Amino acid sequence: MINENISFILEQEAEAVRNIPVTHGYDEAVDLIVKHVHKQGGKLITSGMGKAGQIAMNIATTFSSTGTPAFFLHPSEAQHGDLGIVRDNDIMLLISNSGKTRELVELVDLTKGLAPDMEFIVITSNQDSPLANAATVCLLTGAPKEVCPLGLTPTTSTTVMTVIGDILVVNTMKHINFSNKDYAKRHHGGYLGSKSREQSKNE
Repeated sequence: MINENISFILEQEAEAVRNIPVTHGYDEAVDLIVKHVHKQGGKLITSGMGKAGQIAMNIATTFSSTGTPAFFLHPSEAQHGDLGIVRDNDIMLLISNSGKTRELVELVDLTKGLAPDMEFIVITSNQDSPLANAATVCLLTGAPKEVCPLGLTPTTSTTVMTVIGDILVVNTMKHINFSNKDYAKRHHGGYLGSKSREQSKNE
């Protein structure tokens, strides 16, 4: 019974990933990131609340380690001065399953007050939400049901958010021709550091 339950959860999560809508929005999002960060010298700012915020933080660190400078901005702390990190050439990636997260909706308004031309990439399940409507590019999750027995705890939704983040990172790496040598310059320690230095010898 335990194995059957585990297999069911794995299949539900895998099915949710397979059902992520594949649209031209991914190309548009990568083009925006490359334009703002690699051509205009800005940075990628990610944000989200709760579990989605943790995913946003992970996406930011993964982007940074792969050649695209990125920072996580906590939407609540933004209202207490951290919004000062925002500059005109930046681009923001906002993550909210409902697309209605109050702190993120407020962050959009606050950001526009500081950088009126800011463009937003939004990951959400709700294409009719305030955040989706504010987005330059909206990437939909497919609105998967949570595997949580209550149907409440962010589980499947955060899995899908992570995968969407991975798609953006990998395609941006390809777009900027990020190499082993580039990786080694940013990742000095541990196994990955030594592996990237070794692989860079063949480039």
